[in-house]
Amino acid sequence: MDFSWSDEQTAFRKEVARFAREELQDDVIERDRQQEFFWDGWRKCGRFGIQSLPVPAEFGGSGSDALTTVGALEGLGYGCRDNGLLFSLNTHMWGAEIPVASFGSEAQKQRYLPKLASGEWLGVMAAAEAGNANVLQTRARRSSNGYVLTGAKTFVTQAADAELIVVLADLESASGTSATSAFLVEKGTAGLTVTRRLRKMGLRTSPMAELSLTDCEVPFENLLGNEGQGGEILKTSMEWESICGLASYIGIMQRLGETSLEYSRERKQFGQPIGKFAAIARKITDMEVRLESSRLLLYKAAWLKTRGQDSSREAAMAKTYLGDSCVQSCLDAIQIHGGYGYMTEFQFERDLRDAISARIYLGCLEVPA
Repeated sequence: MDFSWSDEQTAFRKEVARFAREELQDDVIERDRQQEFFWDGWRKCGRFGIQSLPVPAEFGGSGSDALTTVGALEGLGYGCRDNGLLFSLNTHMWGAEIPVASFGSEAQKQRYLPKLASGEWLGVMAAAEAGNANVLQTRARRSSNGYVLTGAKTFVTQAADAELIVVLADLESASGTSATSAFLVEKGTAGLTVTRRLRKMGLRTSPMAELSLTDCEVPFENLLGNEGQGGEILKTSMEWESICGLASYIGIMQRLGETSLEYSRERKQFGQPIGKFAAIARKITDMEVRLESSRLLLYKAAWLKTRGQDSSREAAMAKTYLGDSCVQSCLDAIQIHGGYGYMTEFQFERDLRDAISARIYLGCLEVPA
């Protein structure tokens, strides 16, 4: 296995980090309090080309492979302190772009991908529901004009803002059986309603809400893939998100480690830098070990994906390890910075709140996917 980066990939990763550091800085502390999305940052990312990463070139994208995309998103996490923006970008790419690019008809790709790749449109997936996670309550039935969707979805990122929503529903057949299918529902479709905005512990700058679908009719051409292919579409989306969606956390861990090392050299207690104390030095070492171990796990998953091989096992391993590692590195950074680490203005407490989500979304670590 060769995880070495080409000169082009290395330069691109550095350029993404520079862009994020210089262009994506604003008062994220206040927006976190207000739970507001960074629309200006979203548009800047669109102009830079972040949203275009996984989209084929013929539809306005850059057609980047998984390893290149991981490197770019790692640089984004390193330079940008707004983890909610990063989460929404990932939701957009893996919940909407990848499903359309992988399973869409030529007409669907032509209609949706250029707008999604440029950031003109924001796309998401609506899969989760209250109750039994393995049983969809949202139903679809055929009508003379298309498909009629009825049900409710929860934990939908950017539900109120999305121009395109990939909705999973069980499509009923004439024989009474059903098969999970995916449908493309555009904003403003009759019967599609945002019912309740959800409040979260972290990732507050990435708004989340519940959706209601009441006799929501979409045309036949808005079926994504084939009837009954919804499970495959969801699996593909989750595999991409398990790999690339975690890459920004690598950048966060690197930033935490560098910041903590610098502070340990500057802060003095009892006449010497606190980094000279064994307990502090051990924490910084552990942060570095977690960072490099997480990188190797994630890079291997991306490398396999780039080669067209099954990476689901490696992606699951990366998610399991990286989620815990990022949380622990946040805790260590807070501890190393002492009282300052506990203060909102130093932003470590928000990093911790945001990092906990990595242990929960795409399935809790305690429950096998």
